[in-house]
Amino acid sequence: MFLLDGNMVARREVARGMFVLSVDAPQIADSVRAGQFVNLGWSPGPLLRRPFSVYRVDGDRIEVILKAVGVGTAQLLAMMPGETISCLGPLGHGFDLSPGPTSVVLVSGGLGVAPMPLAAREARAAGMHVTWVHGARTADELCTEADGDEVIWATDDGSQGFAGTAVAAVPDADLVLACGPNRMLASVASHWPDAQVAVETYMGCGTGVCLGCAVPLERGGYDRACKEGPVYRAADIDWSMLPAHLPYAISA
Repeated sequence: MFLLDGNMVARREVARGMFVLSVDAPQIADSVRAGQFVNLGWSPGPLLRRPFSVYRVDGDRIEVILKAVGVGTAQLLAMMPGETISCLGPLGHGFDLSPGPTSVVLVSGGLGVAPMPLAAREARAAGMHVTWVHGARTADELCTEADGDEVIWATDDGSQGFAGTAVAAVPDADLVLACGPNRMLASVASHWPDAQVAVETYMGCGTGVCLGCAVPLERGGYDRACKEGPVYRAADIDWSMLPAHLPYAISA
């Protein structure tokens, strides 16, 4: 885990209202794994840092993806290249992409696209065929950077690709990785109990101290998403205890 100040380098829009920020953070870029996250802080800004899955790595730079859902994320998106962002990470436990399975399906809904580019990269390095199923409410909300050996689009309104949910469009695979709204992940759990899911929850400290990211477990009790997660076996979570939707990997 590293704490460093990095310059915001660039910003690009990849879907309606969805942006990717690139930040210089060489130590984090060198060590992060798919599914891990960073806690970002800036000044002037909110009291608590904001957690974001690492979206991509490009040399010494990390990328995060977000929408403006509140004051904090609006401030972050308003920052200009050259301004400083404090980065704490990489944090949490990511996806297990050990060699063995020959195929993997990445299932993402909306901002659940966040950890998937790194997952695709690591899966290919492990010799897996990568199918990416990405869903959103409508075509202009689909992230244009979904990338796999095969890409399947899904839209609720049928405006692009499969008409229906991303989960309904998933083909057969040895391994399923998913990220998105809790309602989507609960559906994944009902179809593929052994799927690995990156859960959405609000986080404060990112290091397990504040207990703000409690995840209810099917066996009883709670985990801390920032320490024991954010990636879990789908069937291990008590989905009935979680709200159906939160903006993934961000706090307002």
